[in-house]
Amino acid sequence: MSNPVIKRTGRILGGLIAGSMLLGNIAQAATNLVVYTAVEPEELNGFARAFEAENPDIKIKWVRDSTGIITAKLLAEKTNTQADIIWGLAATSLLMMKNAGMLQPYAPKGVEKLDPKFRDSDNPPAWVGQRAWIASVCFNTVEAKKNNLPMPKTWKDLTKPVYKGHVVMPNPASSGTGFLDVSSWIQMWGEEEAWKFMDALHENIGVYTHSGSKPCKMAAKGEFAVGISFAYKGAQLKSKGAPVEVIAPAEGVGWDMESFAIVKGAKNMEAAKRFADWSVKPETNKLYNEAYAVVAMPGIAKPVKNFPANIEKLMIDNDFAWAAANRERILKEWQKRYGSKSQPKK
Repeated sequence: MSNPVIKRTGRILGGLIAGSMLLGNIAQAATNLVVYTAVEPEELNGFARAFEAENPDIKIKWVRDSTGIITAKLLAEKTNTQADIIWGLAATSLLMMKNAGMLQPYAPKGVEKLDPKFRDSDNPPAWVGQRAWIASVCFNTVEAKKNNLPMPKTWKDLTKPVYKGHVVMPNPASSGTGFLDVSSWIQMWGEEEAWKFMDALHENIGVYTHSGSKPCKMAAKGEFAVGISFAYKGAQLKSKGAPVEVIAPAEGVGWDMESFAIVKGAKNMEAAKRFADWSVKPETNKLYNEAYAVVAMPGIAKPVKNFPANIEKLMIDNDFAWAAANRERILKEWQKRYGSKSQPKK
């Protein structure tokens, strides 16, 4: 006579074995999606977890560096890149790649719901924006008091002799934040006045970094009183208790948008399209808004703690096509004038 307990146990064990084999097969069959990105490292795990929870058959493999370095890497690799999709890179960089024929146009599901300025005007778009990162000044109030430094209100305040040696900013060749600063100053004031401003600012610069967030981190630690950086990093550090004020200079602030684009000839094209579809969803825009105050989908963004309250009104009318077309020329001139104060590259 057969034992019903043994039968039931056998069925349970059989089910468990079958389930584990199925999971094993999914794990073995998972597509490794290679994603080149300039998003801040501390955010990447959260984005990967959220996407992979909905797409367990795809595993994200991040290749991360600062904007200028990722841009240079992609342009050097061209058709030999390992990337399937570029995600969280400056729109100005993606415009250069579009012009070089490196991108695969694709309209993610729901892209029509985004603010039009957050996507390429072609149909289907070659690139799609995610969220804006915005220039700002991180000002260490403790160091300022020690050195008797007034709180700056404008960009041009930073050229005053009182700030000599107290200012740090990103190198625009390696940092998207540095480039949006330089290109926005030129757009606001014209070439002649902007270079005159940068000449004066250079006299007060302690060092140029190869990261857009590093000047704010250095200001937060008290290494410098003034860090030209971007608002997200300043707001984040202030929320963690750093003695920094996040200032949006009164003349206006440069900005760029983190954007994504599928690489032409991507080895994992279907997985890249699924990541693109996920990247425009309302739920994903809510994730973007956890750190950034301006996102691509209207009606999603809520105020972010410690962001300058008026910063969105100060965002310049950025001509991304002009910035992309003139990038090489601007960087060459900048390097000739100011490169001697850059940190050595690691």
